[in-house]
Amino acid sequence: MKYLDEFSNPELARRLIDQIKSAATRRWSIMEVCGGQTHSIIRHGIDQLLPDTVEMIHGPGCPVCVTPLEVIDKALEIASRPGVIFCSFGDMLRVPGSEKDLFRIKSEGGDVRVVYSPLDALTVARDHPDKQVVFFGIGFETTAPANAMTVYQARRLGIENFSLLVSHVLVPPAIAAIMESPSCRVQAFLAAGHVCTVMGTAEYPPLCRRYGIPIVVTGFEPLDILDGIRRTVVQLESGRHELENAYRRAVQDDGNPAARAMLLDVFEVTDRAWRGIGVIPGSGWRLSQAYREFDAEQRFAVTDIHTEESAVCRSGEVLQGLLKPHECEAFGTRCTPRNPLGATMVSSEGACAAYYRYRRLEVTRA
Repeated sequence: MKYLDEFSNPELARRLIDQIKSAATRRWSIMEVCGGQTHSIIRHGIDQLLPDTVEMIHGPGCPVCVTPLEVIDKALEIASRPGVIFCSFGDMLRVPGSEKDLFRIKSEGGDVRVVYSPLDALTVARDHPDKQVVFFGIGFETTAPANAMTVYQARRLGIENFSLLVSHVLVPPAIAAIMESPSCRVQAFLAAGHVCTVMGTAEYPPLCRRYGIPIVVTGFEPLDILDGIRRTVVQLESGRHELENAYRRAVQDDGNPAARAMLLDVFEVTDRAWRGIGVIPGSGWRLSQAYREFDAEQRFAVTDIHTEESAVCRSGEVLQGLLKPHECEAFGTRCTPRNPLGATMVSSEGACAAYYRYRRLEVTRA
């Protein structure tokens, strides 16, 4: 509890808020990239404590939310096949595909299992040599090393009945895509600290220079976020656009070299589609040629599955920071965590889920 209390101190929070209010003489729009940061902001009411001159825009940093619909449909197709054990983290089971979700596949007899590590799925494959075991590998740079290590171990141990359905996405290309959008109104970013613990900070200074934006790497506790906001406002007010690492207790400039080496071996950069956003060049990973035999898309021949997003769900606008969740007509009525139209409502890091959990009554009264 020591560190939780230390970074949630009300008196220090009030001081930081006062400093932000004093520093902000103009209107500024800051995007927090990470869905975990969004939940912390909404849960603690940080956005409501800020002055009117500072607006927080919620970004596309929820890995479940940005997993494209066609990848969900590929997962559903694979999971429904006989002889397959489909393993996933629990937060993917209720993400809606075109017609079903993984819970429905499970209820219809599919062998869908929740695991707590991709290495658990590898153990399942070793214990069931007569089955094809697939792990649903999604996420940003944070979760990628564990998935890479699992494929590496599968090859090393000769476990041939294991494969990975890959949908990994990368943060820096997403920042570039946001800044190049004609509708962009973001002036600074809070970068996700856990991503930088793996990858380091070297990719961010070029973005600062190219787009003239401050980027502050920060954590997830209230004081982390308030300090990150304060730093971005000070930069904006002074006309600076630099990278600042405000999360040095966890982030080193070179990240985790061993994890990065594993990623470089197992994965290669590719274009990736983001749910509700579209294809961002060079924004994802796929298995490299040396490990391509473990690619579930290839193994189960589902590469030709293509889908269209729902016209009703506006999660794409939420993910791009163009719309606050409660501004969607379906929020809390046609779209709820029990009956979600999109992944942003069902994911534990989704902005819509955060507003539904912490702000729904306020929105209803308004």
